Amino acid sequence: MDQLINTLSSFLRYPIEYLPFVVITLLIAFTVHEFAHAYTAYKFGDNTAKDQGRLTLNPIQHLDPFGTILILIAGFGWARPVPVNRYHFKNPRAAGILVSIMGPLSNLLMAFIGYGIFYFLISSGAWTNSSFVIDFLKVFIQLNLTLFVFNLFPLPPLDGYRILEDLVSPSVRAKMTQFEQYSILVFLIILVTPLDRYTISPIMEWVRDFCINSFQTIFSMFIR
Repeated sequence: MDQLINTLSSFLRYPIEYLPFVVITLLIAFTVHEFAHAYTAYKFGDNTAKDQGRLTLNPIQHLDPFGTILILIAGFGWARPVPVNRYHFKNPRAAGILVSIMGPLSNLLMAFIGYGIFYFLISSGAWTNSSFVIDFLKVFIQLNLTLFVFNLFPLPPLDGYRILEDLVSPSVRAKMTQFEQYSILVFLIILVTPLDRYTISPIMEWVRDFCINSFQTIFSMFIR
């Protein structure tokens, strides 16, 4: 049994004892992320996600098997994209940007709330730094910040790419579509090879550290 556990641990990005925390966090983070996309699109007049049962906080409707497994192995992944019909928007470009960015922003908000709870519990002395609640909050904050940064990379099929599509001119957008299939291949190569250590990971670590330091500065002004 110990050998089996050690073998499994060698394939995971997180310690196996943290696996329950990771799974619970993913259920919450992915669900809220996709719900934020669906709800924003719905408020701008697009019922596509609602009609397909995606305007819900039911995790089963949002999880992508490959994206979920990947986050356990590589440290980042994705859920099932919410269907959006831009033709239902009065201002497709502006609405498209807001719909795309609300997913990552929901993860940033959850990380912010999680850090607030973490900071309060540590500052109050009610919980030790080694308690299971604190361990869960550390995973919750880290994963939500990871999803926030990761999804903003301008590579398909991530939200950052969709935002970029709406920022550029229609002619540039058409050219981007032509190369999209190759961009996805490049993205996957970066994701599953050591190139990640020199491209995506350093950026993610810098932004995560910046966010944590910013959270600490904010909460230190109100909780002492």
